[in-house]
Amino acid sequence: MTTLWTGYELLQATGGTFTGLTDEPDAIHATGITFDSRQVQPGDLFLALNGERDGHDFVPQAFAQGAVAAITRKPIEGGPCLLVPDVLKALEQLGVYARNRAPAKRGAVTGSVGKTSVTQMVMAALKQAGKAHSAVKSFNNHIGVPLTLARMPADTERAVFEIGMNHADEITPLAEFVEPDAVIITTVGAVHTENFPDGELGVMKAKAEIFDGLKYGGLAILNADNRWFEELKTRAEESGAKIAAFGEAEGADARLLDHRLIDGKAQVTAHFRGHDIRFTLAHTGKHQALNAMAVLLMAEALDVDTATTLQALEAFAVLDGRGASHSLRLDTGGEITLIDESYNANPMSMAATLGALGAREIPVGGRKVVVLTDMLELGPDEAGLHAGLAPVIAANGIDTVFLAGPRMAHLWAVLPEAVRGAYAQSAAELIDPLKSALRAGDVVMIKGSNGSKAGLIAKTLLGI
Repeated sequence: MTTLWTGYELLQATGGTFTGLTDEPDAIHATGITFDSRQVQPGDLFLALNGERDGHDFVPQAFAQGAVAAITRKPIEGGPCLLVPDVLKALEQLGVYARNRAPAKRGAVTGSVGKTSVTQMVMAALKQAGKAHSAVKSFNNHIGVPLTLARMPADTERAVFEIGMNHADEITPLAEFVEPDAVIITTVGAVHTENFPDGELGVMKAKAEIFDGLKYGGLAILNADNRWFEELKTRAEESGAKIAAFGEAEGADARLLDHRLIDGKAQVTAHFRGHDIRFTLAHTGKHQALNAMAVLLMAEALDVDTATTLQALEAFAVLDGRGASHSLRLDTGGEITLIDESYNANPMSMAATLGALGAREIPVGGRKVVVLTDMLELGPDEAGLHAGLAPVIAANGIDTVFLAGPRMAHLWAVLPEAVRGAYAQSAAELIDPLKSALRAGDVVMIKGSNGSKAGLIAKTLLGI
């Protein structure tokens, strides 16, 4: 495998010192880097980060599994250790070093919803165009972003990074690590509001921190349909950014003109760079067509031609837990369609996915069924935000609703009797009544926050 880090580069990046070496530092050739001892592969560099347990406890295991070196605060037998005062700080230093040694043009993505989908859609286009790099999954926090940078090969031509937050002042340092040439803010909404005394305004300010790392004269790609567009535009321009807009609004640089479902796929028409373009998406939700508008702008900013981006978008597979569709056979005979949207939820993403279900054609005799678990981190307005899904459910012609969790009790209380399927205090308790109520032809969408175990329901139905 290709060397990712030499011992000499590790010394240069961190200023640390090796112990336990039997040869010169350049005898070390690390082909990967991880902090999870369960994932160590031969050739990896192991980071002894502190989590629920001290990462130093797992260094012997990492060496036994083939790690070529470990970054630690103290010598540990079993292999070479690069000694540093702070392992997390060393990871950050590796990230900065890797960023500076690669010629990559870089993009960064944040937003209240859609970060991972947009990041991976951008990555699909970048891979079509050359040597590209991104996180393997949603590594978007204070560990994930520098780790993704540290994993970036020296010959990377283009890269894209996802940046998340739960509180103010979290995005700024991550954006400064990445130093992107272009950024996307997918949208701003009432997400993580329990951590912001000023509510959605605070969320907007936190998302705008991404401009702190954007290169001067870089491109800020903003949602023209979002209520915070003008405020974000002003903040971006004050940071020296150029602006590109996406959405359905007239004048958007990438404008969605039409979205319709044909033969199980979304047929998209957009106006981009003076021309109408048409393409298909495997994900049928309109929100993903809007995400694709942002992807067109980001890929262009990272020197990917539009034809290549469209080819990548058409081939892009729906991500697990974010709209993947499965045909399942019922024990009683017949099939249902399961739409797995179980990877996290907030009021904005709930509305978008309910809209996607509402737009689907349902087999004769089937029903539009939603299975929802609690949305978390919504603060003092959580009761109203849950109950507020009722008109969205009605507007999209949902036939039957199954709910789990104490917060979803507020929605259950305002639902018409005709659409009530079943309610349970927990996701696990909802599984049996749900399974017994399903019938052939149903199209079932599952969504909820990770902490409220929507994924457990999906996995159970899928037999995982």
